[in-house]
Amino acid sequence: MYEALEWGSTIESRKTALLRPRVKSAAGLAFVLHSSKSVAMLGFCVTAFAISSHALNVQSLARAPAMRAIRALSTRGGASFMSAIELEEAGEFGTTDYSMTFKKGGEVMSPWHDAPLELDGGLYNMLTEIPKMTLKKMEVDTKAPGNPIKQDEKKGKARLYHGPIFWNYGCLPQTWEDPNHKGDEDVGGAFGDDDPVDVVEIGAASLAMGSFTPVKVLGCLSMIDDGELDWKVIAINAADEHADAINDVDDIEKFYPGTVSGIREWFRWYKTPDDKPVNGFGHGERALNAAETKAVIEETHGFYKALLEGKVDAGKLWIPKA
Repeated sequence: MYEALEWGSTIESRKTALLRPRVKSAAGLAFVLHSSKSVAMLGFCVTAFAISSHALNVQSLARAPAMRAIRALSTRGGASFMSAIELEEAGEFGTTDYSMTFKKGGEVMSPWHDAPLELDGGLYNMLTEIPKMTLKKMEVDTKAPGNPIKQDEKKGKARLYHGPIFWNYGCLPQTWEDPNHKGDEDVGGAFGDDDPVDVVEIGAASLAMGSFTPVKVLGCLSMIDDGELDWKVIAINAADEHADAINDVDDIEKFYPGTVSGIREWFRWYKTPDDKPVNGFGHGERALNAAETKAVIEETHGFYKALLEGKVDAGKLWIPKA
């Protein structure tokens, strides 16, 4: 049905490579999951899952050799902040030994604490952890010094998605979903999940892991995962060809039909092959609009500032010294 993109083990440089899907269009594409408890593979459709065809017309940047420092790629319209950032990789990609460390001026910097949240022109700064159409679950390690990107793991094994994610996935620097804060009745009183706010970027281009991208915030979903509130901000790359015309969540359908419902259903079902229950959503499963989403970001930025100021217990989180 499709070929999931896998990053090569040794590439001379970060060069653009086209994903070659086996289907020309994603109309009617079913999200196929494989049960880890069954001898036979179980394929099923999450919904009619009308993922727009742009999700398959993607590019991805190949990974460079381990331990090689690479100047981060700037995006069109990107902030000057990015120009001096270097990425240093260690370990074999796809294993629990892998890490991507961020450096500036030869010194380790934290992509969570040292990168700005807001950019000029009302844009926000997204860090990409997982490029679209890939399987490996990569994330910022909030507990390790410097907060490198690492391979997520479960019981000592690398964690993979059971099917590729159709959008670029990452987080917003300087945000934090406070596990001490009880949400309102719209989210069933759920507490935060102790992580930065997640971002699902819906544009046509694939974004490189470790890259920062100026994005326009469009909306969000209040996902409830194992009883915890896990916001999913929906945004679009400011350089996307339709970014100027898409200003709110209701504008998405015209240009990228099926995307919002696709995001909701993908995140509802993606853990079920591991015998986990489906995830739920607050606000009656409604996608909040851009104004409401910016209020959520502002609130979680406030939680983050309180964390840095020592007003709440950091637990095992790595916080830079003042």
